[in-house]
Amino acid sequence: MALYKQTVLGPLWYVVQPLLTTVVFTVVFGRIASLPTDELPQFLFYMSGIVIWTYFAGCLTKVSLTFISNTQLFGKVYFPRQTVPLSLVVSNLITFAVQLALLMGFIVYFVIVGGAVHPNAYALLLPVLVLMTAALGLGAGLVVTSVTIRYRDLQYLLTFGVQLAMFLAPVVMPLSSVHGKLRWLMIANPMTSIVESFRFGLLGAGEVNPWQLAFSAGVAVALCVVGLGLFNRVERTFMDSV
Repeated sequence: MALYKQTVLGPLWYVVQPLLTTVVFTVVFGRIASLPTDELPQFLFYMSGIVIWTYFAGCLTKVSLTFISNTQLFGKVYFPRQTVPLSLVVSNLITFAVQLALLMGFIVYFVIVGGAVHPNAYALLLPVLVLMTAALGLGAGLVVTSVTIRYRDLQYLLTFGVQLAMFLAPVVMPLSSVHGKLRWLMIANPMTSIVESFRFGLLGAGEVNPWQLAFSAGVAVALCVVGLGLFNRVERTFMDSV
């Protein structure tokens, strides 16, 4: 909530941001560029991708600033430093829950009006998908924040990198419409299988591939292990680097 302190809309930005982004994507990619959406309503297609991607991007971005944003605190008080990035991932769940509730409201509306939306049992995978997304954001963020202590340029490249990675995930266009080398690039993005499975469970269109999900889970675990190792190593000496 402190993020939107002294703003006119306050916490309503949690709702306004995904709505505005969805509207822009619908107009630009859906209406003007006429990109395919797996025959789903364009608004729901884009909003579903934006909601899950925003949670990943938020975790990654905030965790990546752990050392830089908490230098004064870490220098004055001793406590387990790992609790800070973990708390950021957990607190981001509040934003995700609000935006997911908004998405569910639109899904109910489209079901009532007869839209091509078919929620199914795969929606039960939602907690697993959210956990995988959190682990990816946490692990990648830990790696970045550990390396940023020495190479500050990464701090400025991160935003560009996250935006680029979004276009290599099925947020703007479904995996089914991508072929050739670009398809393999998208599959190599560990968020691809998560976005596709998330969309399939809630909307009934997308690709649920167990092997791709296993790959994403493996990447998430590897990033967390490597990131935690780097984080623990850096936090013992980082005050000498600032």
